[in-house]
Amino acid sequence: MSKLSHIKLIELPVIEDARGNLAFIQEGFLSFNFKRVYYLYDVPSSAHRGGHSHIDQNEVLIALSGSFEVIVDDGLDKKSYFLNKPNTGLHITPGIWRELGNFSSGAICMVLNSDIFKEEDYIRDYVDFLQSKE
Repeated sequence: MSKLSHIKLIELPVIEDARGNLAFIQEGFLSFNFKRVYYLYDVPSSAHRGGHSHIDQNEVLIALSGSFEVIVDDGLDKKSYFLNKPNTGLHITPGIWRELGNFSSGAICMVLNSDIFKEEDYIRDYVDFLQSKE
């Protein structure tokens, strides 16, 4: 059973240079191999994204630009993370409900996912999510 203690902030490797910094993720850095990369942008500040849990898939969320809040929930406890640095990722394990909100103007949220899109891997109803924890 996934718990909030499994959620981790991870610092990405950065090469600092007077011309600008370069952060990177390569094979072997994460605890999973990612098969899908997508990003959210132009999200109105009043909008909410997420609102689901994955059954088997891991994700890392990164604020490439701007900031946003991620609320994670394991069915018993909730915790909030404020992401605003492009060299910090939030690793969300399977079985954790997540909601994203409070997007700043120009925020870009990049997501590295452990598998391709599979609708059957999503739990999109919170009551169903809680029932899956029983």
